[in-house]
Amino acid sequence: MAPSFTKNRIEAFSDGVIAIIITIMVLELKVPHAADHDNKAGAALTDLAPLIPVLLSYLLSFIYVGIYWSNHHHLLHATRKVTGGVLWANLHLLFWMSLIPFVTGWVGENHFAAAPMALYGVVLLMSALAYWLLQNTILRVDGNHSVLGRALGSDFKGKLSPVLYIAAIALSYVNTWLAGALYVTVALVWLIPDRRIERAISEDQGKRTEKH
Repeated sequence: MAPSFTKNRIEAFSDGVIAIIITIMVLELKVPHAADHDNKAGAALTDLAPLIPVLLSYLLSFIYVGIYWSNHHHLLHATRKVTGGVLWANLHLLFWMSLIPFVTGWVGENHFAAAPMALYGVVLLMSALAYWLLQNTILRVDGNHSVLGRALGSDFKGKLSPVLYIAAIALSYVNTWLAGALYVTVALVWLIPDRRIERAISEDQGKRTEKH
């Protein structure tokens, strides 16, 4: 039987890495420069215009990282055992998430060009697959009849997202706006609060209370 570790360290470490990811992204937002010689400090609202793609890419990536942080929190809250396999699967997820600031900056600096948009999708796709791997690694330890197993069910959103990412990656070389729309769509799908794990945990706690 594989040894089980506490969840405290994996939660603390993951929260720290995610906080750093957000910090790196916001540091990419540079102070605007003056658009003309009369406005030396770049203090006019018009000086923000060149930064709009950077701001939009930052906003979308911030939402994605926030979604991962929220879902990761619920995922670990429903986890009973943490093994070495779970630790490495979690690191795998954090690796792909750590690339989000890079592709976000590339997309913003190049105004949603095809190659940056495609690579952005690749990182999102690999992050989604890494999350799926972490989720299934935990299920192999806890079992399909655990709180997490009952909560996930068919996991329709988890299966739909990679399909949309792949479509967006292909569309990046056809129409970057359509690709961007798909990335936004996936974010909106996950932005809607998912109460499955919360309900499963509440039901499990209710059953334990009845037994006592």
